Amino acid sequence: MNSYIRICDIEKYYGNASHVTKAVDRLSFTVDRGEFVGVMGASGSGKTTLLNLLATIDRVSAGHIFYGDTDITALSEDALSEFRKNNLGFVFQEYNLLDTLTIEENISLALTLQGSGKKRAQEAIARLLKLLDIEEVRDKFPYQTSGGQKQRCACARALANDPKLLLADEPTGALDSLSSQTLLETFTTLNQNLGTTILMVTHDVFSASYCSRILFLRDGKIFHELLRGANPRQLFLQEILDVLSFTGGKTE
Repeated sequence: MNSYIRICDIEKYYGNASHVTKAVDRLSFTVDRGEFVGVMGASGSGKTTLLNLLATIDRVSAGHIFYGDTDITALSEDALSEFRKNNLGFVFQEYNLLDTLTIEENISLALTLQGSGKKRAQEAIARLLKLLDIEEVRDKFPYQTSGGQKQRCACARALANDPKLLLADEPTGALDSLSSQTLLETFTTLNQNLGTTILMVTHDVFSASYCSRILFLRDGKIFHELLRGANPRQLFLQEILDVLSFTGGKTE
């Protein structure tokens, strides 16, 4: 595999001269194409800030973030917006669906905003509805569907433009255990069968066990890293728990 994302010595500060908070502290790592990377850490560890920096929602105070040969820290706001639209997909804890649109229309909105042709859009929507097993609710409104179905719709919308990277922020946070498992198995299918690169922030050990690699953050730095390798998921889950035991088991 080759590195698609390179995070090089990044820092992020908040506040003013009288009170400065360092949320990310000289952080460096890479993400290969086709990886499924999880980021864990206690509240205030910097994991959400890191996700926002990678998502181009926020800007670094120092350092560089490369997607391929593109240094996003050097892009203008307009160029960042275009980059975000063409390269990134987002799945958040809150579904962020429009209640006045059907499930199918929520997915098609992303393609419409990008100016996709009608035929291409219809083909993409049909493929995603089937892939994410939400064909039966395509004509329903979000309030008529379950939390798991809403999150899979949000996932389909994120994938509509074939993003090079899927960023997920606590995607199972509002789901029950069965819906969480279904979504995570969907992520695994996307990762293994379609080669989708995924970076997921989570405090949930069960969710993290689906990843191929976990980065553990503390005080804005990586203090440990776990590789799953060929290990079964249950064994990887136990390894994650072992690491968390050294931090008091706190990941929220």
